[in-house]
Amino acid sequence: MIALKDESEIWWETILEQHYEEALARANSLCEDTVLKSNGCRETSTQTVRRVRFRGRQLPAYRFIYCVVAKTPAAADEVVRHRCHNRLCINPDHLLLGSRADNKHDDWDYMANGIDRRLL
Repeated sequence: MIALKDESEIWWETILEQHYEEALARANSLCEDTVLKSNGCRETSTQTVRRVRFRGRQLPAYRFIYCVVAKTPAAADEVVRHRCHNRLCINPDHLLLGSRADNKHDDWDYMANGIDRRLL
């Protein structure tokens, strides 16, 4: 069976193959412009999720950073999950790719048990 790629995956593959150094420099710049919290979160100074423009696209900074650092093209139906449950955090160590169902299960687990700091 042939796996079809969506527009997001194709865009990411182009970025990772042809513009990786530029993307990595931008990701590092975004990470440097944060406040490091005692729990390891790298928080942006914005009130809402920080967004980044890169090569004709605008997307959440945490999604951009995860995909660049992990060298993983994310499909449109995949989400970048925050293991720390802090949407202002862009620390790549706190980010994980998954499905919307995975993200919902994370929310339920967080409501029931709080954050497991051993995972961070």
